[in-house]
Amino acid sequence: MVFDLDLIKKVYAEMPAKIDAARKLTGRALTMTEKILYSHLYGALPAAEHGRGSDYVDFAPDRVAMQDATAQMALLQFSTAGRSKVAVPSTVHCDHLIQAKVGAKKDLELAIETNREVYDFLSSISDKYGIGFWKPGAGIIHQVVLENYAFPGGMMIGTDSHTPNAGGLGMVAIGVGGADAVDVMAGLPWELKMPKVIGVKLTGKLSGWTSCKDVILWVAGQLTVKGGTGAIVEYFGDGADSMSATGKGTVCNMGAEIGATCSLFAYDEKMSAYLKATGREEVAALADGIKDHLRPDAEVYANPAEYYDQLLELDLSTLEPYVNGPFTPDLATPISKMAEAVEKNGWPAKLEVALIGSCTNSSYEDISRSASIVKDAVSQGIKTKSEFTITPGSELVRYTIERDGFIKEFEDAGGVVLANACGPCIGQWARHIDDPNRKNTIITSFNRNFAKRNDGNASTYAFVASPEIVTAMAMAGTISFNPLTDTLKNDKGEDVLLKEPTGFELPPKGFDVKDAGYQAPAADGSGIQVVVNPESKRLQLLEPFKAWEGTDLKGLKLLIKAKGKCTTDHISMAGPWLKFRGHLDNISNNMLIGAINFYNEKTDTVKNQLTGEYGPVPATARAYKAANIGSVVVGDENYGEGSSREHAAMEPRHLGVRAIIVRSFARIHETNLKKQGMLGLTFANKEDYDKVQEDDSIDIDGLTSFAPGVQLTVVLNHSDGSKDLVPVNHTYNVQQIEWFKAGGALNVIRAEFAK
Repeated sequence: MVFDLDLIKKVYAEMPAKIDAARKLTGRALTMTEKILYSHLYGALPAAEHGRGSDYVDFAPDRVAMQDATAQMALLQFSTAGRSKVAVPSTVHCDHLIQAKVGAKKDLELAIETNREVYDFLSSISDKYGIGFWKPGAGIIHQVVLENYAFPGGMMIGTDSHTPNAGGLGMVAIGVGGADAVDVMAGLPWELKMPKVIGVKLTGKLSGWTSCKDVILWVAGQLTVKGGTGAIVEYFGDGADSMSATGKGTVCNMGAEIGATCSLFAYDEKMSAYLKATGREEVAALADGIKDHLRPDAEVYANPAEYYDQLLELDLSTLEPYVNGPFTPDLATPISKMAEAVEKNGWPAKLEVALIGSCTNSSYEDISRSASIVKDAVSQGIKTKSEFTITPGSELVRYTIERDGFIKEFEDAGGVVLANACGPCIGQWARHIDDPNRKNTIITSFNRNFAKRNDGNASTYAFVASPEIVTAMAMAGTISFNPLTDTLKNDKGEDVLLKEPTGFELPPKGFDVKDAGYQAPAADGSGIQVVVNPESKRLQLLEPFKAWEGTDLKGLKLLIKAKGKCTTDHISMAGPWLKFRGHLDNISNNMLIGAINFYNEKTDTVKNQLTGEYGPVPATARAYKAANIGSVVVGDENYGEGSSREHAAMEPRHLGVRAIIVRSFARIHETNLKKQGMLGLTFANKEDYDKVQEDDSIDIDGLTSFAPGVQLTVVLNHSDGSKDLVPVNHTYNVQQIEWFKAGGALNVIRAEFAK
């Protein structure tokens, strides 16, 4: 089944003329990124070229994708927007609420029973508004999108930070918060600051133990977790063309870990082959027809430094496997140096659990290469020495790898196959561990490894590597193992060397599946009633946030001064809290409970200025709110890094936080704050972070003349009677200031459709 074929035909029919016009406008050759962006402008071409990294631009994405945890809030918001049907093709994917516990079958059955209320809500509201629905067990959103919806040259947004996975098929695919999705589903323009473009020139070819995952692990080490902020990363060159489409998807997926807006590759024969293998021969033929428009111009290839804001170069033939971590995805260590790093840093060498799969690495190619390692090991008398789990990315992949015998090979070696869902990657893991406070090590082929991310245990040292390296280490039982050089003792006491992995980019017998898990929406949803029980603990209808009162803000209390890394996992944890994603008040009880309080180095313990006592962050915020006192959160660098979850912005808004003041923001989180009518401000002088004191009462001046590019002033009124006047910057444009004044972007949308 080919989805949205008429839409794709329209995009391709219009693309050449739009690209030619953009080339004339800019007076130069264009990167692949620019071709897609300029061909997806909302409205006519501007009079002058959009400034990269400076101009806000309105775009018209082709489609929207939502996973079940974020879709709840997005669709609760959309249901109040006044539209009878989504304006662009949209889908919901049930992948986040399935907890990994014992194995695929039982875990899925338990999830369906436990989450029935949420699944029924998502199914019915999708039916009502014309949204495609992928049932629990169908697969992880990004793998399902790659198999069914992504197309070269297209543009989509998704309510998940790893939406850029679709860049593996040459699509600009950007992770956003639910409010952004509401804009697009309502037919309104979607706003984004024109991204800068980072070029990564790939030459040579991967071989041996090195895989596509190692490309992004290397890039993460080069650019760090914030090096891609405000930029699209564009991979090009002969090396890029030699990589499989799903391998390209892996690279683009984990580009979220460097803060990139998204990543993408140019259209090539590998993408064409994948489209054909997944039943989209017509899309491949259409793309072949405009192939030159789906690749950077020849001048860009010839002189890349002239067209990219930053350029990295990598010879794939010299790349070795990497292991990144612990606690951050950009701490990159080549496999040849890993044993030395383990000893030097005192990391626990013993490997307790090895996990492969997830949205990042669950393709047929990944599974087949890992299976080849397992088959070789077993044939040489070796079985897994660590717990070993396998998470297929979709039912299409799972059914096919079962048919081809890979699942049996994993299970024969001691592996456990989990449901086609996110599971341990997002903390949905009922891990079996004797002492959760014990220092221990796991390694995954996932994308993110922040503290507590996978199992909720701060003492777990989580590392990230390719499925091949993870599988080899599972056989060894230690992260100090280098399969390129080290041997293992088999059941006869012999020293054996594992063979290099081999596999297939695409299944030789083709993909197959009995039931992919798709549910088409009703042709006419006007008569469908979406019911939310007012007594529900998991779903709650939304009340509009209050509009700005029209004055400067006075007497705000400092809620918390967060120290160091404060990701969206710290602000709004996943794991067991996922069950409350559709109930704003209940999930707000996890607000900032993972952030480290600067003043006592503890989590979830802050001073209540009304009582002088220390208590949980959410309870303290509720106390201020009950007293009709606003509060302020202060943060460090790259605040809001990680997941796109807008709950990290909605919860502070709901609990009375008026402003987030930080040294710097991650892109998606800053946008989410703006959408919810919050003030997201940055210290003009980063050292002013140090002036904030625990008992401060805070004023924000300049709001009555709030304007783009004009600094505001934060007054820190200290308990000893002294004060500091701190200038703060913002990136609000005229429209975003209207969101603030109205109490949120959704209030503006409601007013538009009410006219």
